[in-house]
Amino acid sequence: MQAKVGRLRQRLLGIAADHLPPAVQKLQLLAPAAASLPALAVLALLFLATARRPVPGAGPASPFLDGAYRSGAAASPSPAAAAARVPRGCDIFAPGEWVPDGDAPYYTNLTCPLIQEHQNCMKYGRPDRGFLRWRWRPAGCDLPRFDAAAFLDAVRGSSLAFVGDSLARNHMQSLMCLLAKVAYPTDVSETTNPEFRTMRYESHNFTVAIFWTPFLVRGYQPDPRRHMWDIHLDEPDAAWAAGIAAFDRVVLSAANWFARPAVFYEAGRVVGCHYCQLPGVPDLPMRHSLRAAWRSALRVLTAPGGGFTGTVVVRTLSPTSHFEGGAWDRGGDCRRTRPLAASEARMAGLDLDFHTAQVEEFERASAEAAAAGGRARLLLMDTTPAMLLRPDGHPSRYGHWAHENVTLYNDCVHWCLPGPIDAWNEMLLQMLLPDHPA
Repeated sequence: MQAKVGRLRQRLLGIAADHLPPAVQKLQLLAPAAASLPALAVLALLFLATARRPVPGAGPASPFLDGAYRSGAAASPSPAAAAARVPRGCDIFAPGEWVPDGDAPYYTNLTCPLIQEHQNCMKYGRPDRGFLRWRWRPAGCDLPRFDAAAFLDAVRGSSLAFVGDSLARNHMQSLMCLLAKVAYPTDVSETTNPEFRTMRYESHNFTVAIFWTPFLVRGYQPDPRRHMWDIHLDEPDAAWAAGIAAFDRVVLSAANWFARPAVFYEAGRVVGCHYCQLPGVPDLPMRHSLRAAWRSALRVLTAPGGGFTGTVVVRTLSPTSHFEGGAWDRGGDCRRTRPLAASEARMAGLDLDFHTAQVEEFERASAEAAAAGGRARLLLMDTTPAMLLRPDGHPSRYGHWAHENVTLYNDCVHWCLPGPIDAWNEMLLQMLLPDHPA
């Protein structure tokens, strides 16, 4: 009986939360067990009586895209929302701190249906809520809160692709949850593969897509039983490279998979490996493969005449170092409940190696593109220093029910939704505003 009541209560909460104003939605976070069933029933019935109105300007669902997502004519333009901007001279990626935020979070697992299960920490019983109550403040200035209407106006009539591993998908899902305050997208994917999704915001003629590519270049497992990868460092992965010219903006990211055992190829020949223990094959540092793969990927996007003429946003790695008490496969976990102060963490080890390689390859690509007269614009989105301070924001064991028989490890790589990753989209909005300095 108690279980049935709990399920009914959760359903009523969901009905109410889908229709209540944002300020009232937060009551579910502040006191999730306080509301009685009769009170919740009244709320649900009250708001069901006034059905959710369609988003202004929204057209019919598009069953497909024609394969060209660039700069289409905006549908039913409305007055542009005035976005709050950082002052000129403010570096939103400068060293800073996470400060308390009583207005957070922007959404909940009940108001956003787009959260992947393994990042749905609230659904799966994370007991604390303090990790939600922080915002990133760069040194010397404030980062404005995310404005969904302003973001959609900034990207009206354009397209955005997230290219990378599952953290790129984590990033995109955060964005869609933030935009859900204004509009929901239509899934117009041309494949059933969940790693490649294309979502369409008809009301703003805006398309957003995810291309899963953990190495950016061609990588595969000849024998999955050996857990060894073959990575062709000079061959960009056709899964994203073949169609990327159709997009206006690309957020490029990848790092964590380069820690896996692998054999490296260039020009079809073995040039080294990481932990392959093959006779005569030199063991190369992990930063070698990451650096080479990033160089190949960026050249696809910046080569003159290569087809892509939009904006490339290079997002630096999400920290690999938040496991405590053991490695990811040796019982390591991340159970902290609040951010670290800047004095409590510094970039080191693999994080420092990968971050240095990414920044240097960004600088190299920028210089090469400028010298060759390339039309692509490159921006660096250096999220690593801020995220290094958030070991409290990962799912840990709260990506599935405790009783489920799953083979997942404690997740200290991805980010809870809602959670600290939402700050990436506060940063992205500032970068996409028309007068953002190059």
